[in-house]
Amino acid sequence: MPLSVAPADPARHPDFFGVVSGLDLRRPLPAADIAAIEAAIARFGVLLFRDQTLTDEEQMDFSARFGPLEDSRTGTLQQTGPRRLDVRMADISNLDTDSKLLAQDDRRRMFNLGNMLWHTDSSFKPTPAKFSLLSARTIPSTGGNTEYADMRAAYDALDPATKTEINDLVCEHSLIYSRSLLGFADWNEDERRAFAPVPQRLVRRHPVTGRKNLYLASHAGTIRGWQMPEARVVLRDLLEHATERRFVHAHVWRLHDLVMWDNRVTMHRARRYPANEQVRDMRRTTVADIAPTLEQAA
Repeated sequence: MPLSVAPADPARHPDFFGVVSGLDLRRPLPAADIAAIEAAIARFGVLLFRDQTLTDEEQMDFSARFGPLEDSRTGTLQQTGPRRLDVRMADISNLDTDSKLLAQDDRRRMFNLGNMLWHTDSSFKPTPAKFSLLSARTIPSTGGNTEYADMRAAYDALDPATKTEINDLVCEHSLIYSRSLLGFADWNEDERRAFAPVPQRLVRRHPVTGRKNLYLASHAGTIRGWQMPEARVVLRDLLEHATERRFVHAHVWRLHDLVMWDNRVTMHRARRYPANEQVRDMRRTTVADIAPTLEQAA
């Protein structure tokens, strides 16, 4: 069966969130298929691959076809001792290193609740993420969906005056800011240094399509050169605009789904589920971008 891609919701989102058929990602793919996937994600921003019973190694091998993988230790709390997953995989679960449910007051669980805020992966790093690939290994019986926002469409819908005002603005992103929105303040000094704010463009241009888009996240705490209160009002207004339902697709997970998205043109958030009772084991590989956003074409 040849590779094909179709929109998940053609009526509402004909060019956002595509469903890929005809591929078994456990097998090495020819260069033509990798090129077709890259062309599809440039169009749709998010791609769904159903029924992919991947091992961790198979997921990492497939992900690495699109660029170097991030080290997941740079985007989470400091941890000593053994890890549940390879350092090239981010553990997006409610499990401890023994694969048991995290306690309700566990520091890691409190930190991970930030995934339920709108964000784009690794925007708190000097060079942020390009693609993320999330594999559903165990899913809860209810809740736990992931919502994706099309930041290209959100930018296109802005009025001309706003586009002009924000075109050259630079924001500062930090995990400390996004977690503070939830009241999380349990940082050690090494973590505070590691999560110091980094600059990111507020408006980016996609290197393949040339389309402009908003680059926002809950990690964005201020705008350089602006007074803090005014910056946060503007960022909140833009975030509310970008997450209007007309720009959002909600993905209901099935076991062994693999979803791949372009962090440069999307935001996403997880939704609540009974985390004290049921396992949600999701494993993410993350492809790093080529350079800080200030060094990329505006």
